[in-house]
Amino acid sequence: MSKPFTPKVVTANALLEGDVVYLDATGEWARDLQDADVLEDQASAELKLLEAEARSHEAVGVYLADVVLKDSYIETTHFRETFRAKGPSNYAHGKQVELK
Repeated sequence: MSKPFTPKVVTANALLEGDVVYLDATGEWARDLQDADVLEDQASAELKLLEAEARSHEAVGVYLADVVLKDSYIETTHFRETFRAKGPSNYAHGKQVELK
């Protein structure tokens, strides 16, 4: 018996900048996890993943990441995804520049 489906988002890295991106409900790449389209079933997740993989001129390393919704707030379920969502691990560039 397979394990039950858990909510997912499509994530990748933007081809030109390398930023972590998430597919939103309109099919655009968003840089904020909160803008991601949360996929609630296996069929729609697989379809969105295939569509995103076909856009290799925009993003690379496309895959599905597990998430949970807590009061309409999207949270990742794995440390790797939490780390990726925060941006580079130094304050010199990327999403963490404003944290200096």
